[in-house]
Amino acid sequence: MDLAPGELGFIGILKESINIPKQSLRTFFFIAITFILPLSVAILGHSRFGLPLLDLVEIQDSLRTRSDLTLFYLLLFGYPVIVFVFSLLSTAAVVFTVASLNSFRAVSFISTLSAIPRVFKRLFITFLFVSFLMIIYNFIFFILLHFLINFMFSVMDDINMILFWVITFTIFFTLLFPIHTYVTSLWHLASVVSVLEPVYGFKAMKKSKALLQGKTKMAMALVFCYLVLCLIIQGLFILTLVYGSLLIKIVVGGLLVVVLVILNMIGLLVQSVFYYVCKSYHHEGIDKSALNEHLGGYVGEYVPLKGSNVQMESVQAAV
Repeated sequence: MDLAPGELGFIGILKESINIPKQSLRTFFFIAITFILPLSVAILGHSRFGLPLLDLVEIQDSLRTRSDLTLFYLLLFGYPVIVFVFSLLSTAAVVFTVASLNSFRAVSFISTLSAIPRVFKRLFITFLFVSFLMIIYNFIFFILLHFLINFMFSVMDDINMILFWVITFTIFFTLLFPIHTYVTSLWHLASVVSVLEPVYGFKAMKKSKALLQGKTKMAMALVFCYLVLCLIIQGLFILTLVYGSLLIKIVVGGLLVVVLVILNMIGLLVQSVFYYVCKSYHHEGIDKSALNEHLGGYVGEYVPLKGSNVQMESVQAAV
């Protein structure tokens, strides 16, 4: 391909991402089975168990013994923890493997496993900072929404509920959803930065924000497409479990799990490719030898070194 990485568009990034596993099919297969499959199952399981909040009271009333209630709350709060853990594990595995291919390191599932504990720690700290940011903007949004609802009920004696929900959803999709998409983009890029550069936590977020400049719309478009596809898959999964026969539940449910595994794998690969695109766009090169030493530090081969500014070569070398 003749284009420099910084010139790759939406479709170009997707094509590069899809082609990466061909370089080490065995490694990416084991990553998918070990980390991304449990993540996908947990996401679909949580979408089925966590979304029908209106049924929670009925469920609690039907659970009479303490052991039943304990199991209920373990399921309710355990799913998000499982999703969170396997999300970080999947990110660590994919980003490290792609970077190893980029730095011409020998790639294997065993080497990826050995690097995950140290990578996971850095990703976890970065996630804590992103979570704090999400809590702040969610708190502000719901405070504003609360005042808006009170205002609407105070000025309208007989409020039209259809108008109320139209206004509520309009505010959500014009204010909260774009912010959520941007923060998600910031988090995904910061996750890659945390693995490939000698920074994590707040510094990784700061670096991610700088890299997003000039590529923010593309990043938000990629995240938006991923979130929409996830919602569609989750919706189909719920409909299948609620209305499908046993055979349909097994066949369609299993197919949707596979589709979500593929989607999550592509999403994680896109994160890595997009990082190189942003680096090239800002004329920040990748020193392959420094990257090799940095990655070696995760598996105890060498003390990680800071990368230097060396011009990137080509799309094939970059990915």
